[in-house]
Amino acid sequence: VQLVESGGGLVQAGGSLRLSCVASGFIRDDAVVGWFRRAPGKEREGVSCISHNLGTTYYADSVKGRFTISSDNAKNTVYLQMNSLQPEDTAIYYCAVGGSQWYSAHELMTLLAEGMDYEGKGTLVTVSS
Repeated sequence: VQLVESGGGLVQAGGSLRLSCVASGFIRDDAVVGWFRRAPGKEREGVSCISHNLGTTYYADSVKGRFTISSDNAKNTVYLQMNSLQPEDTAIYYCAVGGSQWYSAHELMTLLAEGMDYEGKGTLVTVSS
């Protein structure tokens, strides 16, 4: 599986960005596709993921209510709509595939933070104050 992210950039606090992740290759029906981020000086953090088959979504508490994940399976694309961005959201955002839709939300967020089966090269999001 190859993952290519796009949509990152520079935005002012309070602004919005939409990230895209195009996947190529075989993705198991029960897998999840998600996003994690890595900020300077901080640990890798799971952000959000969506079940490839069921469409069930999961979010880290830090982004809940501000970020929305969605997918277009016909286009093999997953989106992350990010609203009300804050300087602390500044990070490289990576797309990833792995896990299972049968895992709990906690397990999936942990997996995103620790390592998924496939991961993209990332797209930089910078939020200025």
